[in-house]
Amino acid sequence: MQQFTVPQFIDVEDKIIGPVTVRQFIIMILAGFFLFLEYKLSDFSFFLFLGVPTILFFAVLAFVRINGMPFHYFILNFIQTFKKPKIRIWARSDEVRHEHQQVKTADTRLVPAKAPATRSRLSELSLIVDTGGAYQHLNNNEDTLFNQ
Repeated sequence: MQQFTVPQFIDVEDKIIGPVTVRQFIIMILAGFFLFLEYKLSDFSFFLFLGVPTILFFAVLAFVRINGMPFHYFILNFIQTFKKPKIRIWARSDEVRHEHQQVKTADTRLVPAKAPATRSRLSELSLIVDTGGAYQHLNNNEDTLFNQ
């Protein structure tokens, strides 16, 4: 029998530089790009005013984990929580109820009600299943029901 290695720790992100993962590295590159734009497009005092919150936001986004999940998942779950209704109430509308009551069938024949399965019938059905359909015994009552 051939042996295979099963991958372990598949939820652990790959590290590229020390303890920094690929996701964190990309977020830091984006932070550097935004800081560069802020530096070039504003004077130094305004750059400090904009740069500190930018660094804090991207540092939280890259390094903070809540319940073992990255922070951006927390933000997405937080937004989805406020989009969904707070209370979920199941109320069956009258339209649905009326639709089910007004269903008419094209076949107007009366279909005989099925009798509940008895122990002997269940054992016969299990025998049919076990033999792969080779056993095909039917009772006289069932013959008349199916031949009508």
